[in-house]
Amino acid sequence: MAQQRMVIAGGGLAGATAAKTLRAEGYTGPILMLAAENRIPYLRPPLSKEFLLGKVGEDSVPVVPAGWYGENNVELVLGSPATGISPASHTVALQDGRTVDYSKLLIATGARPRRIPVPGSDLDNVMTFRTFDDSLKLRTLLQDGGRKVVMVGSGWIGMELAAAARSYGNDVTLLGLEDVPLSAAIGPELGSYFRRMHEEHGVRFRLPASAAVIEGRGGRAAAVRTSTGESLQADIVVLAAGVSPDTSLAEGAGLVLNNGILVDSGLHTSAPDILAAGDAANALHPFTGEHHRSEHWANALNGGKVAARSMLGKAAVLDAVPYFYTDQFNLSMEYSGFPSLASGIEPVIRGSLDDGSFNAFWVRGNHVVAGMSVNQGRVQKPIKALISGRIQVDIARLTDAQVPLQEMLPAA
Repeated sequence: MAQQRMVIAGGGLAGATAAKTLRAEGYTGPILMLAAENRIPYLRPPLSKEFLLGKVGEDSVPVVPAGWYGENNVELVLGSPATGISPASHTVALQDGRTVDYSKLLIATGARPRRIPVPGSDLDNVMTFRTFDDSLKLRTLLQDGGRKVVMVGSGWIGMELAAAARSYGNDVTLLGLEDVPLSAAIGPELGSYFRRMHEEHGVRFRLPASAAVIEGRGGRAAAVRTSTGESLQADIVVLAAGVSPDTSLAEGAGLVLNNGILVDSGLHTSAPDILAAGDAANALHPFTGEHHRSEHWANALNGGKVAARSMLGKAAVLDAVPYFYTDQFNLSMEYSGFPSLASGIEPVIRGSLDDGSFNAFWVRGNHVVAGMSVNQGRVQKPIKALISGRIQVDIARLTDAQVPLQEMLPAA
């Protein structure tokens, strides 16, 4: 290799956090970041929440200020992503035609929105949702209100976008393949709670149903014909059917894939000196002994830190309890835990769903494996401690709102 160089293929939170951590850990050599977009790395959660609702401006979403890269001698290349990797020669090809050497390479290419093969999906005002530009476009379409919006997808993003669209005063209908929205993630009881909350704010549901055809007029979306035969008028159609890990670089390099790029707990791939983090990585978690791929910002943040330390040859393990949050209308929810361990378990409730402020716990073998808090502050820290510490819990005390969660933890 011509020189030692850390290369980061990806311009999102995981990549930017890795670059920041490399410098914080004392690495002084060259860092090259390759971003597909023509924007500096930014945070995605506000795109479907505060930024989409106009509560915060563009200056609130960068991971670090634009000047940080130059000040810290990080070469950030915008709009010219990596297009190929040669593990044998330790080189990366760029879209602009260059080929660069690397000593260590981090793949942090994130995920891409799933394209639903629906006739009419290429019409104007039919869009997927993933990027800053997507959020800006959708905000422009929604902000004057009075539009007929059909949301295709009843997962977290679909529900957040439906809430934002309705908050602007638009007519919103949401389609989904589940009988109950979010039931695959949190079960039918809590999914029904979210549905009722949306319906109280005027969102209509068609479940289960999918978009069969998007009908146009003058090149623009005019209606969505559903799989049940219903025709829904539409000025705006959003295809929010989830994302798929962007593994094209890894696949081309011959890395082992399995629901993303397969990595160990230190985020090393099957090729020497190549690591992967963020949405694209399927990492071995020491808590479960299983691989987990998470599409949430906390995983990208923690993964970027672990990857950087591993790139420097330091002992590092991605062992944080997975975490995410959502804001919808006047509801704020946080969730920590392992969905694979919570699967098939009916949650126990602490507090009252009717009051709109409660906790839900998924308990397996007297151990909490996941915990949700709705409209409650400062409870995720003890929830994470219950999970990571494998603390045996008494269900009666766990569901008694008069017993502080901290009292269930061992004395320090």
